[in-house]
Order: sequence, then structure tokens, then C-alpha cells
Amino acid sequence: MPTVEEISAGGVIVDTSDDELRVAIIARLNRGGRLEWCLPKGHPEGNENNQEAAIREIAEETGIDGHILAPLGSIDYWFTVSGHRVHKTVHHFLLRATGGELTIENDPDAEAVDVAWVKIEDLAKRLSFPNERRIADLARDVLPDYL
Repeated sequence: MPTVEEISAGGVIVDTSDDELRVAIIARLNRGGRLEWCLPKGHPEGNENNQEAAIREIAEETGIDGHILAPLGSIDYWFTVSGHRVHKTVHHFLLRATGGELTIENDPDAEAVDVAWVKIEDLAKRLSFPNERRIADLARDVLPDYL
């Protein structure tokens, strides 16, 4: 079976405007129609680097603009679709929200079906995927260095 390499970038965007730190997450429907809560992410376009792609994708999928505070690491996983295997690597970053309004209306691919602010201490419990829960835990651990 042929293998395709895919790269995405996204991350944890934190609203630090008050004492209750919140993170914007999105919901998508999986191939089986089940709702899955995840971190916003997507593929770099044109000559974008991973940081630029993360900023753009998060803004498109959540409506929230931000700037990068730190890299959080990468995760990779495999899945099969349409007769080929996909090896996907996702580069995650910690971002501070700088503006915008929470919405899925700006998502050009309409992948996100819902978006929500979640308290940072509840983030890992809300995410559907274990590898993203590990990224969320890391973000929570390093965030005090940037406040």
C-alpha cells in the first residue's frame, strides 16, 4: 500500500486576559460521524513555515488571533484512507490570544463544526486524542514561564 507523508501545524492558544486561563478548541466530525474535540491545526500553504501555518490555521478554525510563545513539540501517527497509508506529523505551538472572536465561520474548509473556550485545567479531559492530551499537559506545565 503506498504511503503519503503529511505535515500539519497548530496548537494551544491561550486567553490570558483574566485570571481564568482558557484555551480555544474545536470539534470535528470523524469519518464515522462522531464528534471529536481537538486542537486546531492544518496544512501549511504555499511557502508558509510551520509557525505561520499554526497562526493562520488557529485563526481560521477558531476566530482567535495569536502569537507564538513557544514550540510544544510534534506528534505523529498513521492512518489509512482511500487505499493508501498516511504518516502525519503535527507540529504544535503555545500561543497567546491577541484578539478575535470565537467562531467557526472563518474556516474555509468548514472542518470545524463547533468551537469552545475550555479552562486550561480542564483541557486534557476535553480532548479526544491521547497524543493531544499530552500536548495540552505540556502547555499547562510551561505556560507559567510565559505569564
